[in-house]
Amino acid sequence: MNPYAKLTFSMSLMLGTTITISSNHWMSAWAGLEINTLAIIPLISKSHHPRAIEAAIKYFLVQAAASTLLLFSGMVNAWHTGQWDITQLNHPTSSLLLTTALAMKLGLVPFHFWFPEVLQGSPLTTAMLLSTVMKFPPITILFLTSHSLNPSLLTTMAIASAALGGWMGLNQTQTRKILAFSSISHLGWMTIILIYNPELTLTTFYLYCIMTSAIFLTLNTTKSLKLSVMMTSWTKTPALNTTLMVTLLSLAGLPPLTGFLPKWLIIQELSKQEMAASATIIAILSLLGLFFYLRLAYYSTITLPPNPTNHMKQWYINKPMNTLIAVLSSLSALLLPLSPMIPASI
Repeated sequence: MNPYAKLTFSMSLMLGTTITISSNHWMSAWAGLEINTLAIIPLISKSHHPRAIEAAIKYFLVQAAASTLLLFSGMVNAWHTGQWDITQLNHPTSSLLLTTALAMKLGLVPFHFWFPEVLQGSPLTTAMLLSTVMKFPPITILFLTSHSLNPSLLTTMAIASAALGGWMGLNQTQTRKILAFSSISHLGWMTIILIYNPELTLTTFYLYCIMTSAIFLTLNTTKSLKLSVMMTSWTKTPALNTTLMVTLLSLAGLPPLTGFLPKWLIIQELSKQEMAASATIIAILSLLGLFFYLRLAYYSTITLPPNPTNHMKQWYINKPMNTLIAVLSSLSALLLPLSPMIPASI
C-alpha cells in the first residue's frame, strides 16, 4: 500500500475516534464511527487476497447495519424526549436499540459471528487495530449511557460472551482466531461491570489493549499466523517468545501479572453489588480462556516440532529491537504492584 494512503487512513482513524469520544451529540458520534469504518476497510483489504476482500465486505455490512441502528436509536430518543444529547438516553426502546447497535460494533454475543472471520482475513497489524482502537469509540458511548442501559440484558450478554469466547477458542489453530475469541471473552468482563462501575470498564479496556497489542506485535514480528509456525519460532527469537509467554499468561489473568488486576477488581465490585452468583460464573468461565492461553504459551516456548535428520535447521536471527514491544510487554507484566494507587472510585 502507498505510504501516503496508509498515512491518510491512519489519520482518518485517529480523527474518527477523536470525534466520537469527544462528542455529546448523536449525529457527531455517528459521523465519527462512520469515518472509522471507512478508514479501516482499505487496511483490511490491502493484501487483495480473496479472504481479505471477503473480510472487508463482511465488516462493512455489519458496521453499516450497526451504525443505522445507532442513528435510529438517537432519532427515537430525540422524538420522545426532544434531546439529542447522548447522556440523556431516557427511552427504553432507544436503550435497547443502542445496546444492540454497540454489541454489533464490538462483537458481543449474540452478534459476534463476524469478528473472528474478519480478524482471520486481516493482516496482523490491522487485526490489532480491530481488536483495540476500533473498540474504543463504542466502549466510550457505552460509558456515557451506562446509567440508562438494562442491567439484566448486559449481564446476560456478558456471561454469554465470556462462555462462548472461551469455549470457541479451545479448538482453534489460527492465532488470529484465538485472539478474536479472547477479545470476545474479555468484552464479557468489561460489559458485566459497566452498569455498576463504568470507570472500571474503561480501566479493564486500557489494560486489555496494552496486553493484546503486545501479543499482536510479537506475532507480527515472528510471522506466527498458525500454532505450527509458532512452534518453530523459538529457535529464531527465544527472548521475544519468552516475553510472549509472559504476556499471554498476563492476558489469562494469572497473578502476579497485570492481567490479574482487572479481574480481581471486577469480582470484588460484583461481590459488593450482591452479584456473587454472576461473579462465580464468570470466574469459572475464565478457566476456559486460561486453557487456550496456556496452550499458546506452551507452543511459543516449550514445545519444539519433531526434527528428522534431513530437517533444515532454523538459523538464529538477531531481529532489530522493537522498543514498542518491549514497553508494552513490560507494562503487561509489571503493573499489578501499582494497584494500591488506583483511586477508591474504581
